[in-house]
Amino acid sequence: MHLPDLIADLGLILAAAGITTLIFKRIKQPLVLGYILAGLLVGSHLSFFPTVTDTKSINIWGEIGVIFLLFSLGLEFSFKKLVKVGGAASITAIVKVLFIILAGYLVAKAMGWSNMDSLFFGGVLSISSTMITIKAFEELGLKHKKFAGLVFGILIVEDLVAILILVLFSTLAVSQQSAGTEMLFSILKLAFFLVLWFLGGIFLVPSFLKATKKLMNDETMLVVSLALCLVMVLLADKVGFSPALGAFIMGSILAETTQAERIEHLTKSVKDLFAAVFFVSVGMLIDPAMLVKYAIPILIAAFIIIFGKILFTILGALLSGQPLKTSVQSGMSLAQIGEFSFIIASLGLTLKVTSDFLYPIAVAAAAITTFTTPYLIKLSEPFYQYLKRKLPQKWLDGIERYSSSTEGITTLSDWKILLRSYIFNTIIHSVIIIAIIFLAYRYVQPFIVKNIANSLTSIIISIVVSFILMAPFLWALSIRRIQKTAYAHLWLNKKYTRGPLIAIEIFRIALGIFFVGFLMYEFFDTVIAAGIALVLIILGMIIFARKLQSFYDKLEKRFMLNLNDRENQKPAILPWDTHLAELMVSPESEVVGMTLASLMIREKYGVNIAMIERGRNSIPTPGRDERLYPNDKLLLIGADDQLAAVKAILEVDIPETGQEKSFPDKEMTLQKVVVNTESPVYGLSIRNAGIREKAQALIVGIERGADKILNPSSDFVFDNGDVIWIVGNKKKIKEVL
Repeated sequence: MHLPDLIADLGLILAAAGITTLIFKRIKQPLVLGYILAGLLVGSHLSFFPTVTDTKSINIWGEIGVIFLLFSLGLEFSFKKLVKVGGAASITAIVKVLFIILAGYLVAKAMGWSNMDSLFFGGVLSISSTMITIKAFEELGLKHKKFAGLVFGILIVEDLVAILILVLFSTLAVSQQSAGTEMLFSILKLAFFLVLWFLGGIFLVPSFLKATKKLMNDETMLVVSLALCLVMVLLADKVGFSPALGAFIMGSILAETTQAERIEHLTKSVKDLFAAVFFVSVGMLIDPAMLVKYAIPILIAAFIIIFGKILFTILGALLSGQPLKTSVQSGMSLAQIGEFSFIIASLGLTLKVTSDFLYPIAVAAAAITTFTTPYLIKLSEPFYQYLKRKLPQKWLDGIERYSSSTEGITTLSDWKILLRSYIFNTIIHSVIIIAIIFLAYRYVQPFIVKNIANSLTSIIISIVVSFILMAPFLWALSIRRIQKTAYAHLWLNKKYTRGPLIAIEIFRIALGIFFVGFLMYEFFDTVIAAGIALVLIILGMIIFARKLQSFYDKLEKRFMLNLNDRENQKPAILPWDTHLAELMVSPESEVVGMTLASLMIREKYGVNIAMIERGRNSIPTPGRDERLYPNDKLLLIGADDQLAAVKAILEVDIPETGQEKSFPDKEMTLQKVVVNTESPVYGLSIRNAGIREKAQALIVGIERGADKILNPSSDFVFDNGDVIWIVGNKKKIKEVL
């Protein structure tokens, strides 16, 4: 019996990958580089090793590897994380990516490359590697550092930006003539499907997993998870996006479920296997002769990645209001490229719009910058100290003032609150309504004509079904009251606000009528028939308004229940290099059984304990007589060196999944509150204000003018203009202060 080439090739690939990764483990280098080297050895460009014969099949396996790699990145992503990383990570990521794409494009044009080569070159250089950065942080033990939170946030935003780049570059490559219009259409199309898939996924997938929970053993859960991934891959391909986008979206939907960690654990082996094949297939495309020929562009690419990313990340972080130290450490942690760069480079090859040399340059630059990443991270602290000595004091003071002014609670006006809610309400329900109309016209009505009834009957059935599905969302779009308190405040101001409010309500109703009219227009040829149907539908909505409200409330409740099943809020960032960290008391620790009073953690190390989680119970702002027990999880507030010292004393082990396993009381956040003459605490001491008792909150710092007081005494009296930094339940703090 003849052994198929594919099996022989897979055996060769996995054997080469196994040997090289063992060597790379031994020399403590990233496994990705080992896989790429294995690909180089078994590729067609080197003849003194056995060579892969069925390259086409291996490339298909590599594409499967990309799908599962993106699926696993999606599982670590989650849309709620993107919302919670805040403006700082978003601004930093966008500034960095835009400037690097521009720098890469201009340098490539200066070398005489074509427009598409230059554009893809910029794209390849722009996205940092999530896998390599997280691995480096784990190996260096930096996950508890203040800047780590910002770096993870930037990586999350960059993953989404990379998906957008893939879509835009595909559009540009296919239709270079009308690039502007096509790109705008692609962005709107991507936004439409992202919103639709997220809403549908969060509503359906967690409900399905809950309903089948008792039937799901590990084997079934693995099969179901991969099936969901591949279904979304098919959907993405069907609407004209890359399969990788579908995998990423399904991963991020599953990341919102309570089964996320389990799915991540079960699919890890599958992802590792196929990712290994993908990275080996990347290595197979490298021609050593090409590396020698393009040595100078490779060195230029590495230079842009290292120095450009450090510079532009620091610039973006400073613009977003981060302190200089955090900005420098973040910049030097993100100076590499990885998995997304290979995917962008392979897209250019697949679409046949880039030259053959671009892929090897990307891989070689990735190899160089992966080697340098750990050393740059280690050098970030000395480099910050060097900058602190060399930069003018005026600059340092200006950066500190700007950083302090941008942090803390921002007070939103009633108009901002109302307009933000109306915008979200309009976008979400418009997307759902358009999707229902599109499905009814393109799929439901043709299906009815073919299988059930004639043309006119099929139109009536389609319209009735469409309207029943649309009605709750039309009601929410046009009639539902949003942010009643803010609306009432604005309505009372007759002179300036009633006119705009009435205009907004008219616009909402007009938009609802437009969508119903659009539905009629899709099905009816005559204006009279469409008009009659429109009137009947509007009357139906008025008559059944209460039932629609009740049904919509049930839908919304189910959606919010699914969305909030698995909270993953990131702690906010404080000034003075102080931040929140989660640590666990080791059972072997000497502190087990001791009271907080006897440990004197605050007095000795300047670290506050904001909360203790013990099993399913949580103790916010624990008292002095509280004892520590094995496996207690502590939410601590302190600076990097303080937290490191406490970590050593408590003998804390941070679990692998520490980023996801966070405290049940997700409202515990760090906030900034400014005292004025009308504040309830004005003129009172910390002890007499009773903030700890009333709000279950802890004051960790106070700014008075230029003075900064960490861990103030209980006799401190609040004055007008004092800035209080406080950790606790956000809602309770707002009520008390």
